[in-house]
Amino acid sequence: MIAEWLNSTFQSFDYSIFEFFHSLAVGAGGILTPIADFLAIIGDKGYVSFAIAFILMCFPKTRKCGVCVLLAVGFGALFTNVAIKNIVARPRPFTSDFGAIKEWWAYVGSHPESVNSFPSGHTTAAMSAMTALCLAIGKCRKWVIAPAALYAFLMGASRIYLVVHYPSDVIAGFIVGGIAAFIAFFCANLLWKFIENHKENKFWGFVLNFDIKNLFKKKESSKEKC
Repeated sequence: MIAEWLNSTFQSFDYSIFEFFHSLAVGAGGILTPIADFLAIIGDKGYVSFAIAFILMCFPKTRKCGVCVLLAVGFGALFTNVAIKNIVARPRPFTSDFGAIKEWWAYVGSHPESVNSFPSGHTTAAMSAMTALCLAIGKCRKWVIAPAALYAFLMGASRIYLVVHYPSDVIAGFIVGGIAAFIAFFCANLLWKFIENHKENKFWGFVLNFDIKNLFKKKESSKEKC
């Protein structure tokens, strides 16, 4: 029922956006296809987003930010892949016989993906991670906002370009990802208050102060002794 409503309500909107991206693909002579494929690979399962989170978590100054990003991607995956996709059960656009959508999918050489389409998991992961990053990184690092927004936008655009998601799927991914990020930001703040209030505890003190750089310093000092 929901899938049918989405298809009928957003049909003209989705088709016009698809038409624009197909014109872009034709005009660029296929140059953009490898870029879209690359984004599809690094965005799959939120690999890049999780990698960013784990790198940030390695250092005390950015650990809270890394936890926020990790929670955001996790919440986004739960909302999108576990709940919404299964409830809505919207078929992928390349299975549609409406207009020339199937031909446009074949033109860019895309491969079939999992059955459910709404919302875009790639877009949700990118948007949740980048929004959480911008919320948690701090005002002194405003330069992060532009590349973060660009990454999320390009991820969404690549899903439309490859005709593996309807434009309305991508918009929904942006919305779900944003909501997941704000929830994660709230949860990360609560968690960090708890950790700071219990920093005298050895475990929470370790969580708060562990710095991966110290491991390399110890190795260097041991080499000097030898």
